[in-house]
Amino acid sequence: MNRRLKDLLAPVAVFVFAILVWYLISLVVIDEGRRFLLPTPDAVVRVAFLDPVSLQELMAGLGLSARVALTGLALATVIGLGLAMLMSQARWLEKSLYPYAVVLQTVPILALVPLFGYWFGFGFESRVLTCVLIALFPIVANSLFGLRSVDPGLHQLFSLHGADRLTRLLKLQLPAALPAIFTGLRISAGAAVIGAVVGDFFFQQGDPGIGQLIYTYPRRLQSEMLFAAVILASIFGLAVFWLFGLASRRVTAWHASHEPNPLSPGGDK
Repeated sequence: MNRRLKDLLAPVAVFVFAILVWYLISLVVIDEGRRFLLPTPDAVVRVAFLDPVSLQELMAGLGLSARVALTGLALATVIGLGLAMLMSQARWLEKSLYPYAVVLQTVPILALVPLFGYWFGFGFESRVLTCVLIALFPIVANSLFGLRSVDPGLHQLFSLHGADRLTRLLKLQLPAALPAIFTGLRISAGAAVIGAVVGDFFFQQGDPGIGQLIYTYPRRLQSEMLFAAVILASIFGLAVFWLFGLASRRVTAWHASHEPNPLSPGGDK
């Protein structure tokens, strides 16, 4: 209980300190005539979250961006795991496909977004495709690493029992690769949220997502709404990351990587 209390108090203390610094800069450092550049936290809460009309606009934008991000993440997971499993079966497949996965990671996504709009329109499909391309590589790279990192002795044991490729993949490689796969999913979860916001910035058509609101509010000088939109987008990204972290701990609790380290603080001495 004491350890859990300490784990809770540490981020709460940092949060309180950040709020105090925010108030200090807004009320003391910035002149009253320029305070719109950094409104106080209570002003953000009052204007954005306590006003039903403003809150409804923010939640509608967040809902659209969440749908885009989660759809893109789901597609990236299916495609990424499929590619990783395919490449893990033969070195020539890895050498043939992996360089193109690296190319997708290195090409600036901002250079491809206008092409998506030109080819597929500026609606839901193009925004999802942006999320897929941003979230794909971490899943491919981490999953392939996990599938390739199985103990050679276990491979020999499966060969001794005459296991075929499919049995070896499903009963040996995939279970052993789960920690690495979930690491990739946690990285891609945050990347998918970024992709949804980036797509909103460029696809300025249709129902506005949270990114489009972030783009619009500075033009209207609605600084309180701008800060609220940024906060909501950040909270959503943290929530998705936390959910995948929780799923990782539940699914891979048996794995050695989750065993307590006797030399770590709080570990068994």
